[in-house]
Amino acid sequence: MSAVREPSPSSPARPEPRPGVLAIEAYVPGKSHAPGVEKVYKLSSNETPLGPSEKAVAAFVEAARKLQDYPDGTSHVLREAIAKAHGLDPARIICGAGSDEILSLVAHAYVGPGDEVVYSEHGFLVYKIATLAAGGTPVVAKERDLTADVDAMLACVSPRTKVVFLANPNNPTGTYLPFDEVKRLHAGLPPHVLLVLDAAYAEYVRRNDYETGLELALSADNVLMARTFSKIHGLAALRIGWAVGPAHVIDAMNRIRGPFNMNAPALLAGAAAIADAAHVEKAVAHNETWLPWLTAEIEKLGLRVTPSVANFVLIHFPKEAGRTAKEADAFLTKRGLVLRQVAAYGLPDSLRLTIGTEEANRLVVATLADFMAGKMADTAP
Repeated sequence: MSAVREPSPSSPARPEPRPGVLAIEAYVPGKSHAPGVEKVYKLSSNETPLGPSEKAVAAFVEAARKLQDYPDGTSHVLREAIAKAHGLDPARIICGAGSDEILSLVAHAYVGPGDEVVYSEHGFLVYKIATLAAGGTPVVAKERDLTADVDAMLACVSPRTKVVFLANPNNPTGTYLPFDEVKRLHAGLPPHVLLVLDAAYAEYVRRNDYETGLELALSADNVLMARTFSKIHGLAALRIGWAVGPAHVIDAMNRIRGPFNMNAPALLAGAAAIADAAHVEKAVAHNETWLPWLTAEIEKLGLRVTPSVANFVLIHFPKEAGRTAKEADAFLTKRGLVLRQVAAYGLPDSLRLTIGTEEANRLVVATLADFMAGKMADTAP
């Protein structure tokens, strides 16, 4: 019988996470509740107001009949559907539980202690979390007019840089870089630095100078383009993300990917969703109608709105008492309108508003008008 080893006087009294883990601030999603309100309009998470494709719903229901079976560990059906929709080689596609997992796989495959990861000042919070979780060091590049600045990002690159994350369009600002600027960023990076183009909101963009980065991901050895089914496809609950890039990058990520990281209903619903072009076009048309309308109507109230190309707008509030973003958030919540506070992104004086249904969009403008007029929040809408 082996003796019980006595702990060393210098040993911790309990298991301790490795250095850096406790420095991570856990991601806090947008709130979804408004206590005491009968009808809530959730406009905090950039979800589509149109819901998912009926074809995706039907595929999900059919998959529920075989929940006893393990899913396909290669995500074959979904990769084939994505490849068909975009004209790609399915072997160069990887799928994950939301684009969050894709970003984390990148960090764990390419970043370790002493390595640096560059991203822009108001970039997606998961970039920092994934970097710290991998033991790396986040390096933040200043933005210009709430837009990623290529020169600032390149100035942050050092011999220790392993990955550069670029959200294009960016969340939560809604701004974007023209493709010429993206190519300039790529051209300025050393060949060993992986450029990750996070194009979660790409389907909404209607600018002639914008590209998703697919061209670079297919032609360069150090570019990966990531996408999601959570936004325009309306499948956020199923957690479906994907990426395309060089074969050697996809191979490295697959080696650390969980063997069954995607569930079967998600695989089948995703394949059906990406094939339903009509549903996507309907969502784009809705956004094209209400994005400019909301922007103009909110600006008429005396509030500044950052020009957006995505399915949300960033609203800026004054610092004066009675007009702050925090007070506006409380006022809106009492009316059942749930927006996103973005102080964690370094924007404490702003709220992010998702483009919602016509009813929600008109109600949020009317409620903001009441707020700016100083009306009581508990007054019935």
